[in-house]
Amino acid sequence: MKLSAKARYGVRILLDLAINGEPGPVRTADISERTGVTARFIEQILKPLKKAGMVQSTRGASGGYVLAEKPEDISLARIIRTIEGALCLTPCCEDPATCQRAKTCRSHRAWVRASRVLEAELDGITIKDLRDDSIPNHPHGCGC
Repeated sequence: MKLSAKARYGVRILLDLAINGEPGPVRTADISERTGVTARFIEQILKPLKKAGMVQSTRGASGGYVLAEKPEDISLARIIRTIEGALCLTPCCEDPATCQRAKTCRSHRAWVRASRVLEAELDGITIKDLRDDSIPNHPHGCGC
């Protein structure tokens, strides 16, 4: 599974807001300069995040964007689900009806299990963790 640029940039943009969103709104041009994402693409990415309640916007000369929630309440999984939809490795994980073999496929349960593990890991990492550079260590001590 590869994350889309839109999902990766969504995380990058929300991280930028967590770092630079105090005391007030952050202009799209400033986000663009720091993240390397075009202002036009930023607007596209922030639209569903705003609709999901993670971001607020203010119009006007001193307008821009701020986080609408605490950084510790915004997980990477939530951002990705908002932008891309379900966090599934295969279409049949989200909807078994998409595959004629789902009921008899021996690998189907493996894909579902792996998808759930991925989603749980991403649910456990928040924008606050990224901002504070404190991503929790893997419980089994792997260095990945």
